[in-house]
Amino acid sequence: MNVLIVYYSMYGHIHAMAQAVAAGVAEVDGASALIRRVPETLPDEVLAKMGALEAQKAQAHVPVCTVEELAKADAIIFGTPTRFGNMCGQMRQFLDSTGQLWMQGALVGKAGSVFASSATQHGGQESTILTFHVTLLHQGMVVVGLPYAYQGQMGVEEVKGGSPYGATTIAGGDGSRLPSDADLAGARWQGRHVAQIAKKLVG
Repeated sequence: MNVLIVYYSMYGHIHAMAQAVAAGVAEVDGASALIRRVPETLPDEVLAKMGALEAQKAQAHVPVCTVEELAKADAIIFGTPTRFGNMCGQMRQFLDSTGQLWMQGALVGKAGSVFASSATQHGGQESTILTFHVTLLHQGMVVVGLPYAYQGQMGVEEVKGGSPYGATTIAGGDGSRLPSDADLAGARWQGRHVAQIAKKLVG
């Protein structure tokens, strides 16, 4: 059983979360994780001005996802940074190319899940994941979140991401905050949870 992790990460935060999600998937017997990134839509000159070029180069080894890979996966976990309370444009453009899969019903019945990041603690993480779910529902996917069975999202002893909708992290206004241990633990838990549900669906 294969779980596809499809992400976009401008500065590396979502890439780190994707790796944690993959580690969680690997904890389930018979499950394997495949990490893919969506195509970049910004030219290098723009990325350089945004201070993101080095982070993009650091992810160059991750293969770019194809639409066909979505259909072959048993479950798909998407990762996106927040852009004004929605998914980023790169992810939106990739998903907008999946119309053929929708017509074929190729994703119907597959487990689908989302994790996200934002610059600030209340930067639209929840709305990003919830509005992302709309696309998954149109594709007929079985939406999986991060239930409170994962107790790591409880408590206020530190700044941390995570909600019932999915794992999240906070990059900080200047992007200097890396995913915390609590954020990464939530991502791992979500990866394992999705793989366990996908295993039941496939079985």
